[in-house]
Amino acid sequence: MKLKKELPIIAIVLLPFIYLAYIWNQLPEKVPVHWNSLGEIDRYGEKIELLLIPILLPLLVYVIFLIVPRIDPKNKLHQMGNKLQTIKTLMVVLMSVLALFILYSAKNQSFDNPNYMILLIGVLYIILGNYFKTIKPNYFIGIRTPWTLENETVWKDTHRLGGKMWFIGGIIVVLSSLMLDHKQNFTLFLITTTILALVPVVYSYIRFRKEKKKNVEQVL
Repeated sequence: MKLKKELPIIAIVLLPFIYLAYIWNQLPEKVPVHWNSLGEIDRYGEKIELLLIPILLPLLVYVIFLIVPRIDPKNKLHQMGNKLQTIKTLMVVLMSVLALFILYSAKNQSFDNPNYMILLIGVLYIILGNYFKTIKPNYFIGIRTPWTLENETVWKDTHRLGGKMWFIGGIIVVLSSLMLDHKQNFTLFLITTTILALVPVVYSYIRFRKEKKKNVEQVL
């Protein structure tokens, strides 16, 4: 790992920690730590719990991206080169923004607009969808089904389809977050996310069966 290359990302990881330290004395002892799907506070906790936000979002994501390429048994992630670094940077930026938004909302004890949270998830879908087709077969990142892991062709075809779906789905989520009220947006978000999760899995199974049948026919 080249430290000079990682310093900007580390700075982004630290931003929510710095912001939390800045507002720490302004926070009451009891702060909102959980909201329901309508953006209403449904649990308060000790303000020390807010430390989990930057730890579990930007810091954890950053650590995962540092460790996973080193323990990838097929060493495929290293072959992605700068693309993996770009994905890591974008994911850390997104998680830091999300952490800052949650901490800001906890400080003000309300979500100004719950749709912002869903909008950020939509951006995540767009980022992942844009890079799905560049992810090499591995056990950690991507659409990891028994069938994509078994066959590299199935992996490539599934990620090509999944990438298009997640990119389009992300755009739909972002636009609906800007145009719909929260209840309508949350419903559409759940439907979109379910489709994005299930269709590539089913496709990978169907594609694997076709590839297996093709291989059998070639042998015969």
